[in-house]
Amino acid sequence: MLTLHAADLLIAVPGADPVPGGAVFVDGGTVAALGPYEELAAAFPRARVRRWPGVITPGLRQWHGTYLLKRAYHPDPREYDELGDRPLTGERFEALDMTDTRWAGSVRRGLQQMLRHGTTAVAIGSDPVVSTAVARSGLTSVSVLGAPGILLDEPDLDPFRNAYSLADAVAGPLVVGGRADFAAFDVPDEAALAEAGAGTCVATVLAGRLVYRRR
Repeated sequence: MLTLHAADLLIAVPGADPVPGGAVFVDGGTVAALGPYEELAAAFPRARVRRWPGVITPGLRQWHGTYLLKRAYHPDPREYDELGDRPLTGERFEALDMTDTRWAGSVRRGLQQMLRHGTTAVAIGSDPVVSTAVARSGLTSVSVLGAPGILLDEPDLDPFRNAYSLADAVAGPLVVGGRADFAAFDVPDEAALAEAGAGTCVATVLAGRLVYRRR
């Protein structure tokens, strides 16, 4: 499918000049073109157009995937009245009776929450449950080498909580010929995104597939 994703601002490479009124042209799972929306729309008139508020950036990288998926419990919506809707860690997590079925459901919901935060790449270890779930989700697995050092707080679903800038948070730049992994955030620019965080995500695209869209 040919799809043109457009936003007020395109930040294909963090720190480089952004493209006002920019767009990403996706052919299947690949970035086929980057540039101003008007130019790409004229060049690819048959493409389906998806418009997003704010900025489009490369997908984010979550360094603490193993912790968030194996040392935190992501409640099922049916458990919200009892457990709340936030991940449980520490003593509250240790007090849970974690069956294999409950583990699998928590991991799956944790990955869905990552997608809601614009994450497209996750650093994980060798845990088979986590590895299998990540592979099925379409998220890219990356090495934990190069992860930030000791944290003052627990890891967060928002990659910006452990990053100083967009460059620290993204998995890699958006490039023509590369995999179409990116996200859209309802903020005006790069500085606002780093300050407001990934909770402003309105859409996440994995290998050209729209896997999350805020309603």
